Amino acid sequence: MLDIVIEARSAAISAAVKVKRILPFRLRRMVGPFIFLDHAGPIENAPARPSDLDVLPHPHIGLSTVSYLFGGQVTHRDSLGVEQIIRPGEVNWMTAGKGIAHSERFEDPSALAGGLEMIQTWVALPEKEEEAAPSFNNYKPEQLPVFTDKGVWMRLIAGDAYGLRNNVKTLSPLFYLHVVLKKGATFGLPKEHSERGLYIVKGMIEVGGTKYDAEKMLVFTKGVDPLLTAVEDTTLLLLGGEPLGDRFIWWNFVSSRSERIEQAKEDWKQGRIILPPNDNKEFIPLPDDNSKPAGGAPKPEPLS
Repeated sequence: MLDIVIEARSAAISAAVKVKRILPFRLRRMVGPFIFLDHAGPIENAPARPSDLDVLPHPHIGLSTVSYLFGGQVTHRDSLGVEQIIRPGEVNWMTAGKGIAHSERFEDPSALAGGLEMIQTWVALPEKEEEAAPSFNNYKPEQLPVFTDKGVWMRLIAGDAYGLRNNVKTLSPLFYLHVVLKKGATFGLPKEHSERGLYIVKGMIEVGGTKYDAEKMLVFTKGVDPLLTAVEDTTLLLLGGEPLGDRFIWWNFVSSRSERIEQAKEDWKQGRIILPPNDNKEFIPLPDDNSKPAGGAPKPEPLS
């Protein structure tokens, strides 16, 4: 029934932000096309200098980053000149393709008063799209369909599931949902996709007589249709889709070819990946690491 249960590990992405890292995991590197999942916060007490939360400009290739907030706000800037304030309930989908740099900054202390909480996932690209031109799209909550039933609320972040669709542009078959369950509510996973997982943001669920609490991801085997019961009020993220094949991952780079990651390392060192034009005074240097990209267990330090 269950393929694996993944427990969050702690990782730091800036001077003041530690995240709960779920994917990649040494025994389960991807769920469908999803190759990375970080859960930041909730951060209820902002540091004396909100800039300590900032993630400086850094590069990506071969993936799409998907940023989704439960609370607070963050300012995104990228190589395309995009400057976007990201707010709760929005979907912010940046496709790196052949290469992009972006920053995430926390410039409004008042926006942190209610607690900063953000999920960032990476979606690997199909091989034919790995060298696509970079792009960024912001989708407002009213563009994302919501379904409610007794004790159940869910928003489709991207893809298709339960007969819901939206206009978030994706490049391979997938699903990604924000689900809120009241205590005692029951819920089943979508059946449209071959790889399916859920991450427990908060609360507790029961599956097959076993209880699972927050900060765990459950990945289910193909063809199994488990029934989930909320032991208490619970927030979930459901995600998955169709597998794309093996991927190499090193730092912020993802590719189907290890030599492409070596090229990306050199491109960042030589300044060939352009910094955001409105945030180009500082950046994260390439980590001092001579290892090859991981084809099995990934490096433990990939940043958002």
